[in-house]
Amino acid sequence: MAKRNSKTAAQQCRFYEVDNIFEYMVETYINGNFGTFREIYKELCKDARKDFIDFLLSEVEPIYWREILKETI
Repeated sequence: MAKRNSKTAAQQCRFYEVDNIFEYMVETYINGNFGTFREIYKELCKDARKDFIDFLLSEVEPIYWREILKETI
């Protein structure tokens, strides 16, 4: 499969067939699929990555923030 780079959140939602790619990413991480999480994060464009961080800090329980943020670096 070809590498997917610089995709918007909407493009990722269509590709992965989900309503909210950010929720999907958090669920993927919580379920222990760290490699898949990193792959999806790297596929996002810069603006979508910023939007994901905003989503993380506003919608996700604080106990996961540190772990997920470490995976994004």
